[in-house]
Amino acid sequence: MLKLLISVCWLLLARLSIAEFTSTTCSGIVALNQRDEKISITDFGGVGDGRTMNTKAFHAAIYRIKHLKRRGGGTLLYIPPGVYLTGSFNLTSHMTLYLASGAVIKATQKTAKWPLIAPLPSYGRGRERPGARYVSFIHGDGLEDVVITGENGTIDGQGGIWWDMWRQRTLQYTRPNLVEFINSKSIIISNVVFKNSPFWNIHPVYCSNVVIRYVTILAPHDSPNTDGIDPDSSSGVCIEDSHISVGDDIVAVKSGWDEYGIAYGLPSSDITIRRITGSSPFAGIAVGSETSGGVENVFAEHINLYDMGVGIHVKTNSGRGGIIRNLTFSNVYMEKARVGIKIAGDVGDHPDDNYDQNALPVVKDIKLKGVWGVGVQKPGLIVGIKGAPFAGICLSNVNLHGVSGSKSSPWKCSDVSGSSTQVSPWPCAELVSSQNGGSCSDNF
Repeated sequence: MLKLLISVCWLLLARLSIAEFTSTTCSGIVALNQRDEKISITDFGGVGDGRTMNTKAFHAAIYRIKHLKRRGGGTLLYIPPGVYLTGSFNLTSHMTLYLASGAVIKATQKTAKWPLIAPLPSYGRGRERPGARYVSFIHGDGLEDVVITGENGTIDGQGGIWWDMWRQRTLQYTRPNLVEFINSKSIIISNVVFKNSPFWNIHPVYCSNVVIRYVTILAPHDSPNTDGIDPDSSSGVCIEDSHISVGDDIVAVKSGWDEYGIAYGLPSSDITIRRITGSSPFAGIAVGSETSGGVENVFAEHINLYDMGVGIHVKTNSGRGGIIRNLTFSNVYMEKARVGIKIAGDVGDHPDDNYDQNALPVVKDIKLKGVWGVGVQKPGLIVGIKGAPFAGICLSNVNLHGVSGSKSSPWKCSDVSGSSTQVSPWPCAELVSSQNGGSCSDNF
């Protein structure tokens, strides 16, 4: 009965505000430029039979775009229906990669000659293995005005062979992401299905003005580290209207790893995450755990999650350093989760033994309002760091209920301060009063 009542209340709330939900968008931060020229991968020998290798065709087509005298708007590379098997390839500026309905760009499973690139300076090494890392399947470095879009065609990383190498501990280098942009700006990714990434799916790092919307991202729940979208030391990122079901965090905001991220010093900031549905054995909306460059001004709203590990997860660790501040999670609904809300200072590994154990992160000003859940085994765990307590944790209208007929588990808190109002089950003592809430008082 309780589950039904909560569901009805949520639906009524949604209907009252549906016009506002659908009309609000951050996608205007990047203009969609009209392309003056259209070419097809078949013009360069591309064959969509699922067997022919098309790496040379993609390289030739993009070389043409890069070296063509541009008349103004750039070039659209059309991928017609068919299955185009290929190795990794680099995009270029002022181009659109357009996948028709029924078009599939599929990664080769011949991994022995997969190209390597240098580790990211804010990580100091590959995320999984020391040294270099495998280049992403679709890659861009130092670009601007790039669009990946179409009619819901598919980019398939065929990650199974990579997952098996990870399980068997035979990886020589860190697995490739499916799509990665480095040091790039004015990027749009929309209306494409991404599936079976070897590692993280979409990874904009050191980027600005990135729009990702109307995408579907899929990977089995037991696929290792297949994060959906990971903005990393990037600013002005808009993630909207997408469905993501993967084996790791649905969205995870990052900014570098321990001493390398601290030295690089580039935060993630001004990130909007809106109208996302998804499922994962790990986190729905996450910050971290690699946050050494800092994370600020993250706004997530109208999120619907099911069959989750953790609904909302802010994670860091001693040695990370960095400031995490001004995060807002609003209108989040989750069904079946091990933990509803987790904010923790003991999560994540370290790149090497050279990190500074005294580099303690600062975590403050986190607002959670309108968070509802059913079938949530544990409502919340908020555990700061001794010597660096988390401050300004504000809970408002948070209702996280367990399985019908079972007793609700208590919240667990330590080294944290903040305030709460209208929270069920009753929160921990550190957050129990809305009086003298400091930075929280303006949010109730």
